[in-house]
Amino acid sequence: MGSKKYATKDELAVFYGERVDALSAEIKRLKKNNLMYVTSELLTFGLAVVAAVVYCAYGLQSQWLMAALAMLAVYAVVRKADVKNSRRIDRRMRLCTVYEKELKYVRGDFSCFGGGSRYKDPSHAFAFDMDVYGHDSLYNRMNRTVTTGGGDTLAEWLGGLLPGRAAVERRREAVDELAGMEQWRTAFLARGISLATGGDGDDGRIDSNGILRAVGEISTRQIAPKAGQGWTLAVAVAALACFVALIVLSAVGVVPATLPVLWGVVQMFVVIGLNSKSIHDISRAVENMHAQMQVYIGLLEHIAKADFTAGELKGLQATLGGDGSGALVSFAKLSEILKSLDRRGNFIGLILFNMFAMSDYFLVRRFLKWQRNYIGSIGEWVAAVNRMDALVSMAVFRFNEPGAVDAEVEDSDRVVYEAKGLYHPFLGARAVRNDFTISDGEYYIITGANMAGKSTFLRSVGVNYVLAMNGLPVFADSLRVSVYNLFTSMRTTDDLSRGISYFNAELLRLRQLLDSCHQAKRTLIILDEILKGTNSLDKLNGSRLFLEAVAKLPVTGIIATHDLELSKMEDERPDRFHNWCFEIGLSDDVTYTYKITRGVARNQNATFLLKRMLEKE
Repeated sequence: MGSKKYATKDELAVFYGERVDALSAEIKRLKKNNLMYVTSELLTFGLAVVAAVVYCAYGLQSQWLMAALAMLAVYAVVRKADVKNSRRIDRRMRLCTVYEKELKYVRGDFSCFGGGSRYKDPSHAFAFDMDVYGHDSLYNRMNRTVTTGGGDTLAEWLGGLLPGRAAVERRREAVDELAGMEQWRTAFLARGISLATGGDGDDGRIDSNGILRAVGEISTRQIAPKAGQGWTLAVAVAALACFVALIVLSAVGVVPATLPVLWGVVQMFVVIGLNSKSIHDISRAVENMHAQMQVYIGLLEHIAKADFTAGELKGLQATLGGDGSGALVSFAKLSEILKSLDRRGNFIGLILFNMFAMSDYFLVRRFLKWQRNYIGSIGEWVAAVNRMDALVSMAVFRFNEPGAVDAEVEDSDRVVYEAKGLYHPFLGARAVRNDFTISDGEYYIITGANMAGKSTFLRSVGVNYVLAMNGLPVFADSLRVSVYNLFTSMRTTDDLSRGISYFNAELLRLRQLLDSCHQAKRTLIILDEILKGTNSLDKLNGSRLFLEAVAKLPVTGIIATHDLELSKMEDERPDRFHNWCFEIGLSDDVTYTYKITRGVARNQNATFLLKRMLEKE
C-alpha cells in the first residue's frame, strides 16, 4: 500500500510519465489480444454452424454433432476470455487517465479538474479573497472528487477551519496515510473516472446528492404498505400453489386445460393492477440511480478492503459497516431492485413473470423490506463516502506537493503565527520566500508600491493558514500557528443590481468583519486598502478610526496600504502598531525584490511608470 516519496515535481513528472507509458503499452498489447479473441470467436462460431449444417444435411452423423458442440464449447471459453480481457483494458484505460491528469497537474495545467466556481461567495469570511474557489484556485488544484457529495464536502472543508488542534491532527493523520497509499488512491479514482469528466460542473460524476434526494423522496412515500404484511405473502403463496396444482391436474387430465390458463391470466392482471402504482412510485424515486449504482458499489468495496490505521479512516470504514457489509449489502440489494425494474420493460417478460411468479408483487415486497432495513442509514453512508472522496483529493494534493511541509499547530488562547520562508502555493519555484511573525493583539501596517508584492504576501499568510487548519501541508520552510478565526477584506465589489455602490459594499464588509470579531474568541484580520472607495483624506481618517476601534477587540491584524500617513500610527502606539514594507528600487528601471522588511516604503512607481509610458508616445 505504501508509495515512494518524491523530492521534486520533476521526479513526480517522471513517475507519472512512466506509469502512463507502461499502461499505454499494456493497453496496446491487450487490444491486440482483443482482436485475436474476436477473430477466434467468429471462427469457432462459424465452424460450429458449419458442423451443425453438415450434421443435419448428411445423415445426422454423430461426429458432426460432437464437432459442433466442441466448437460451441471453445467459443464459450474464448468469449469468456474476451470479456475478461475487455475488463482489463477498461481498468487500465481508467488508470491511465488518472495518471495523465496528474502529469498535467505537475506541469501546471489544472484545466481537467473542477474549479468549483459555484462555491464562490463574495460574502465569505476569507475564501473569496484567498482564491479558494474558481478557475486556477486552491480547490481547482486539489479537486479529484468522483462524487458530487465529495466535491461539496471538499469545498465545505476548504471554506472552513477545524475547531482545534486535535481535529487538525486527526485529519492530517488521515491525509498522510492516504498520501502514502498511491496505488489504492489511484484505483479509487479510476473506479469513478468512467463517470467523472473533470469539468467544473457535476456532469459525469456520481450524483451522491441525487441519491440522497431519491432516498428523501422514498422515505416520504407510502408505497403499498399492505404488500409488506404477512397475510399478503400467505395469499400470494397460496395463489401460486393453486396455479401449480391446476397445471399438474390439467396435465393428467383431471381438469380442463383452459382452467390453469384462465387462472394465470387473471392472476397476471390482478398482480399488475394492484402493484402498478407502487411500481410507478418506486421507478420515479430511483430512476436516475441505476447507471451509477455499480460504480458506487465499487467505491464501497474498495473502501471496505483497505487496511487503514488512521482513526478518521477507520471511523469511516466502521460507519460503512465495519467490513463495509452494511452499506455494500444495502446498495447491492437496491441495485438488484433497479435491475428488476429495468427487466419490466420487456413486455413478454412482464406478462410471463407476473403470470407464473407474481414478480411485481415480490418486487414491491423486496423494496419495502429494503426500505425498512436500510433507508435510515443511507444518508450516513453517503456522507462517509463523501468524506473519503474529499480526503483522497487532499491526499493527492499532499503527494503532488513534495516541497510543502507540515505546520505546527499548538493549543493556545492567543494568536500565534510564526513563518519561516513563507510563500504563496500558486507561485511554485518563482516564489520569493519571506519570514514573518504575527503577535497576538498587534497590527502590521504594510506599505509598498504597486506590484511590489503586498497583496500576494497577504494571500500567502491567509491561504497557508487555511491549509494548516485543514491538516494539509503548507508552503514555507516552517510555520507555527494556533487556532483562531480568520477574516479578510481584499476584493470588495459593488453590486449595481441591488443598488450597492463600491463604498457602501466596503462599509457592509467592515460591518460583517466587526460582527465576526465579536463572535470569536480570537481573530486575525487581513485587509488590503481600507475604504478604497472614498477620497484620500476621508480614507485616512476613516482607516485610523476603524483601526483604533477594532484594536479594542480581541483582534490581530495585517493591513496593506498605499497611504503612508497611516504608518504614523506606529509613532502613536508602538506597542500595538508596526510598520513593514515592500520597497522597490528606482533608477533606469523599477527593481522589485518582493522581500518584506521593517519600516515604511518611500519609493512609489505609478508616476515613474506612467512617465516612461508617455515618453514612448
